[in-house]
Amino acid sequence: MSRTSPVNWSAFASAAPALAEIAEARFGGGGAEMSPAEHSTHHVLATLRKDGSPRTSGLEVRFLHGELWLGMMPGSLKALDLHRDPRFALQSNPGPGTDMVGGDVRISGRAIEVEDAGTKGAYMQEVEPPQPFHLFRTELTEVVRTYVEDDTYLVVEIWKPGEPVRTLKRT
Repeated sequence: MSRTSPVNWSAFASAAPALAEIAEARFGGGGAEMSPAEHSTHHVLATLRKDGSPRTSGLEVRFLHGELWLGMMPGSLKALDLHRDPRFALQSNPGPGTDMVGGDVRISGRAIEVEDAGTKGAYMQEVEPPQPFHLFRTELTEVVRTYVEDDTYLVVEIWKPGEPVRTLKRT
C-alpha cells in the first residue's frame, strides 16, 4: 500500500462527502444529523510533548473556506507541542448524555501554523478570536467514525487520503 500525502478538509470532503458531513456535525460545524442543541464546539486535542508522551487539551475548531482550523492562545503548551511536532489527533466531544448522536469521530493529521497576515485577517473577521493567537490549518491523514447500528453492530468507518472509506462491522 502506498502512502499518500495528507490533504486539507476540502479534499477530504470531496473524497468522502457523507463521512465529512457527519464529521463536521460532530465537531459543531453543522450537518444534517444533529440539531443545533446537540452540536458541541469544545473537543479534545492530542499532541506530543517534548519527551514524546501524549498531551490532551480542550480545543474549539472551525471549518472555514475548505479548511479545518485550530486556534490557540499564544504560548500555550499545545501550540508549543505542534511547533515541535505537527502531528495531532482530534477527538469529537461526545455531546450530552451517552447516546452519541452521529457517532464518535477522530481526525488525525498535521497542524501547520499560519502566519500569513491576509489569511489570519480573514479568519479573524469570521471568528473574532481573542488576540493574539496561534492559527493552524490542518492536513489530514485519517478520519475515523465509530457508531452503534441497530443496537447490534459496532461500525467503524475509516478514511485515509487516496483510499475509499472502509467500513468494518463487529457484533
